[in-house]
Amino acid sequence: MNKDLTGGNVTKTMLLFAGPMVLGNLLQQCYNIADTLIVGRFLGAGALASVGAAYTLMTFLTSVLIGLCMGSGSVVAYYFGKRDHGRTADAVTASFLFIGAVSVLLNLLVFWQIDAILLMLRIPGDLLVMMKEYVRIIFGGIFFVFLYNYFGFILRAAGNSMAPLLFLGLSAGLNVALDFFFVVNLRRGIGGAALATVAAQIFAGAGIGIYTWVKEPFLRPGKAEGGRIRAAMPKIVRFSLAASVQQSVMNFGILMIQGLVNSFGTVVMAAFAVAVKIDSFAYMPAQEFANAFSLFISQNSGAGRKERVHQGVRSAIRTSVAFCLAVSVLIFIFAPRLMRIFVDGQEMGIIRAGVEYLRIEGSFYCGIGILFLLYGYYRGTGRPEMSVILTVISLGTRVLLSYTFAPREGIGVQAIWWAIPIGWFLADLTGLLYLKRGKEKAKKQSA
Repeated sequence: MNKDLTGGNVTKTMLLFAGPMVLGNLLQQCYNIADTLIVGRFLGAGALASVGAAYTLMTFLTSVLIGLCMGSGSVVAYYFGKRDHGRTADAVTASFLFIGAVSVLLNLLVFWQIDAILLMLRIPGDLLVMMKEYVRIIFGGIFFVFLYNYFGFILRAAGNSMAPLLFLGLSAGLNVALDFFFVVNLRRGIGGAALATVAAQIFAGAGIGIYTWVKEPFLRPGKAEGGRIRAAMPKIVRFSLAASVQQSVMNFGILMIQGLVNSFGTVVMAAFAVAVKIDSFAYMPAQEFANAFSLFISQNSGAGRKERVHQGVRSAIRTSVAFCLAVSVLIFIFAPRLMRIFVDGQEMGIIRAGVEYLRIEGSFYCGIGILFLLYGYYRGTGRPEMSVILTVISLGTRVLLSYTFAPREGIGVQAIWWAIPIGWFLADLTGLLYLKRGKEKAKKQSA
């Protein structure tokens, strides 16, 4: 099931490889959408606001692990494209040891500091008990989130994007079934929704780990000797930390925004919780396409296929922009109907606030589509630190504008919504100018 990305039609190769990744992430969103839909319909606005705030927190924490896995996947893809199986095995083992240790430490740290974290998020007092119950259970699945994402990225680095899709699809179906069982049938409340998600995460993480061990022996952690692992570790740590910092900075900025949103009360919190789910679902295919594009770039860079890398960049930009424009139109038109899927039609305040967010931010999805491609390009060409810089520009702008203007009378929460696309386009401009400068420098050196 492994696929060589260094041959064949560029656009077709990227789309066929990206297809299962896009579908897989759509199923991943089912974890969150199932919680939001069932909680919103059966447990009310308070529980919905709690799940929304917890989702933002959990996204930040898991982004650390996902970034580490993403960075190590780029290294594995580079050596796989280079046909260097020895170093591929070294990278697999080194990354498993490094990221596994980080995941255990992260889990312990979160349980230790849970009260301080909730205080930082400025959770309203009437939601604190509910939020703490949900968060304590949901954090129990962090290690299995690591297992799924680690083996998922390693398999994709070797061109296998179908196996991660299979396990994610099964676990998503399990999540939905257990949501109904715990919340609707057993009436376990918000804790039941958390239990359903954790059970599905355990299935996905353990299942894909066993599959990789049995079906892909050359990707088993532990194949390399101690000296080779130590030699591989610096590059793994560099790429993994850069991608992790990029992901965690992005989600820490979102976490800060969540704190500001919480200060506007339960109605805005609930609207934001729903709108963010819709928003993530809408631009997620562009994000996963960019992740596939990054692995395409890594394999072809390892194989020395420079012209194919350039062709991939041009094709990816055309594909991503076309998709983002179409989604922007659909979100603008159907925003009220999408909000009503998750919120009772009588909750007009929540619906109104959510529609405003979606129509402002959703009109500019091209901005984030290009930004995702820039992240993938710089990670795939061995410059992962540039992705961190672009993220700091994007999120820094968003946080600065939001905290400066949202508290002002007459502006309010709209400042938060408008700050998002402004941050995207400033980061895009920086990344494209840097890319242009690099090409001009390369031409001068070859002249």
